[in-house]
Order: sequence, then C-alpha cells, then structure tokens
Amino acid sequence: MIGQVVAAFGRHYTVETSTGETISCVMRGKKSGVACGDWVEYQPTANEQGVIEAIEPRTSKLYRSDAFKEKIIAANVTQVIVVVAAIPSFSEELINRCLVAAESENIAVLIVLNKADLIEPTRIAMDMLSCYQDLGCRVLVLSALHDVSLLQPYLKKHLSVFAGQSGMGKSTLLNALIPQAKRATAEISLALDSGCHTTTHSRLYRFDAESAIIDSPGFQEFGLNHIAQENLAWGFVEFQPYFGCCKFSNCRHINEPGCAVIEAARQGKIQPKRLAFYHKLFSSHQCK
Repeated sequence: MIGQVVAAFGRHYTVETSTGETISCVMRGKKSGVACGDWVEYQPTANEQGVIEAIEPRTSKLYRSDAFKEKIIAANVTQVIVVVAAIPSFSEELINRCLVAAESENIAVLIVLNKADLIEPTRIAMDMLSCYQDLGCRVLVLSALHDVSLLQPYLKKHLSVFAGQSGMGKSTLLNALIPQAKRATAEISLALDSGCHTTTHSRLYRFDAESAIIDSPGFQEFGLNHIAQENLAWGFVEFQPYFGCCKFSNCRHINEPGCAVIEAARQGKIQPKRLAFYHKLFSSHQCK
C-alpha cells in the first residue's frame, strides 16, 4: 500500500493513507532516512499501525549535513520558504546556505520577511534582503499576526517547506494559514537576540487539495557537507553565466588569474559579498 509521510518523530512516522486516514509506522529493520513528504510503501500490522517497506523515488530532497551526519528536512518539496524577521536578527549566511541547498536540488525559493508591523526594523531588514531580490529571488513582506493573504497565492500547487532560524515566526505563520495546525509558539529573548525551539518535529499540513506545507524545526546552522566542493559554485545562480569563460577550465573562482567570476565581481556584475560568502563556504571545514 502507498501512503505519504506527514510527520516524522525520530524513527517513528505518521503515514497518511489513500483514504485520508493516518497510521503510525516504523521502518522495516534498522533502516532510517524517511522524511516528511516521502511517499512510501507500507504494510499494515495492526489497528492504525504499520511497517514501512520502501521509500518511493523522490523528486527532490532538502537536507543539511556536517562532517558527521545528515539531517533530511523534507522530501518531494517544490518550494522552500525561508522565513526571516527583523527581530531577532537573522543570519544572512544561513539564507545563503539555504539558497545553495535549494539550487542544488532545483527547488524554488521564496523569502518571507515576517513581523512587518515592526516598521523601522523591517525597513533595515529589507535593505539587507534587497540583494537577493536583485538575484531574482522572490521576497515577500508581511505580518503573520495581522494578514497572511499575500502569501496564500504562492502556496498554490506547491509542496512547500518552512525553513529558518528559531524565533522568526514560522509557527505563527503556519497557524495563521492553517488554524487547525495549532503549532506551539513562544516569546523571543530580546536579551539573547534569539528564539526558542517550539517545533520539535517536521509535520505536513494540507493547505488545499493540491497544496501542502511542511513545518520544520528551527535551526541555527545549515551544513552543506553533502555538496562536493567543486559543485558549490553552481549554487550561486549569478555565477553561472560566467562558467566556461575563465582562463582555466578547472577554475575554482578563488584567486586564479583570468577568472571570469572574479572579474565580474570587480565590474559590479556580481555582488562582492556573495563572492566573499562563496569563498568562505568553499574553504569551510563543513564542506568537502
């Protein structure tokens, strides 16, 4: 029987059946790696229980990794919604890492700047995000506490995943879009400039018959160890027009003479801070 994983709790999973019912499942043997959004073959074993026998082929996989382990965030998603806010402050490095991960899987990205009711902090945050608009990335400004109607059209016919740091308002945003979700929320710490982890597991919620949202736990780091070092540059869309134009065919775009990417940055065609982030990412011990 075929069903979709709508929640993941360690090695236990909730699978939605073809009739819309849910059953609690475990993976056959000691296998793992099942993610929210996966389509799986399962075998019922008792009332509302079953065993996952196999994972169906995925169309995409969003995951983060460091030198020791990988963490699958969601499977078969077509859109990553990176939720940020002016308070607490967000990490541009994390945004860039999300962009690289999404580009490597051909997943669309939407950046949502939440808490727009904080007018002056939002203006400052929008100045920081303008560079991603220049790259062609969609940026939406809203307040989850007041009006989320601007986001609703972007969800249509997508399996979206909310991603971002704790405290950005992902759960509040989800509750506004899908009231029956009833995700827990928490106050942020102004002293620590950080949020609290209230979402402890990934969960899929139906927005309509053709659309769904996966809410994932907040994270402060987004390792990209699964992307080979020589492939990192492909995660920067503005670099791609210059590939093949460098003096050396194996150019790494670091400090090589005749590098078309570096020259484009010198001419203002590529933002220097994006090139600097690429250099930092390339040399990071978190990447192969």
